[in-house]
Amino acid sequence: MPELKPGADDVESMLEIIAALSREFGGEEYVLGGGGNSSAKTAQKLWVKPSGSAMRELAPASFVMMDRARLGELYAVAPPTEADAREALVKTMMERATEPGAPGRASVEAPLHDSLDARFVVHTHPALVNGMTCGREGRAACGRLFPEALWIEYVDPGYTLCMHVRAQVAEYAARHGRQPSLIFLKNHGVFVAGESAEAVRALYAEMMGRLRAEYARAGVEDIAGSAPAAPVAGTLAEGVAGLLGEGEPVCCVTGEPFEPAAGALTPDHIVYAGSFACSGKPTAAAIEAYRARHGRAPKVFAWDAGVCAVGATHKKAALALTLARDGARVRRLAGAFGGVEYLDEASRHFIENWEVEVYRSRQV
Repeated sequence: MPELKPGADDVESMLEIIAALSREFGGEEYVLGGGGNSSAKTAQKLWVKPSGSAMRELAPASFVMMDRARLGELYAVAPPTEADAREALVKTMMERATEPGAPGRASVEAPLHDSLDARFVVHTHPALVNGMTCGREGRAACGRLFPEALWIEYVDPGYTLCMHVRAQVAEYAARHGRQPSLIFLKNHGVFVAGESAEAVRALYAEMMGRLRAEYARAGVEDIAGSAPAAPVAGTLAEGVAGLLGEGEPVCCVTGEPFEPAAGALTPDHIVYAGSFACSGKPTAAAIEAYRARHGRAPKVFAWDAGVCAVGATHKKAALALTLARDGARVRRLAGAFGGVEYLDEASRHFIENWEVEVYRSRQV
């Protein structure tokens, strides 16, 4: 892997490094679907992952280049209080900061990456991490296991999260004389920041090692790994497609039985698998009851004989099943930290209706 000279802005080498880090930490143990993001920066420019793209597929040319001075204008605005108007303004300002010829739309978390001084930032959502961030006693455990880290209580992603983290990072730096290299976000994931690839790798290895040791100490068995999703044909597939109606998802996959999480865990789980699974086989009565309660069609069905997921394509259906299984894993792991704590209704509704997440889900 290329090396950067201290203080040098060798852009070509820097992009090769962040692309390699993205692929390394873009595997299923760290992030699923289009989740997570990564970045590299110089004093003037920020290169960040495109929204909705898979980290494991990134190449040096994949990153969106942004002008940091223009992006910095975002921190001084007085945004509208109404969520849709606020996010529309932020989207416009981020587009203005994006250099021409971008390979996609910049990750909504680009301003948060820009707010960290370290040259490289890799943000992921490992189940081992989210067992803690989704745990009722997660904050206390974080203070014990990672006293050097910054813990952020749940905040809606996007501009609100960015500004909150900026303030918390500034307070941390005032206390410690440096910015944090580890930032845990409740019901979300972790940011790891370092000046080199070696520093990022070392932080991830230490973090995952401490968490594995804690799960072992607590006697919480991990259910790591994902079973393949098998396409469903015949009566079940035809029934799901017919029950969901014209224009709704039509592809169906199934997997071995497991008990899905009973609520919304993180933004990624909501985007790809929905906030709730539908209990029971996909029948007209079950889908009608689900729609009446949640205002939308289910993506995942679970009953004693198996779990199936639906999507507009096989890939989307398989991803929904994968995220549902990951949610079950996170819920189990949260047992080491006082049990699982789901997102509240307001936080869940924000993700379900946020234009950014609608865009991200379409990139699958």
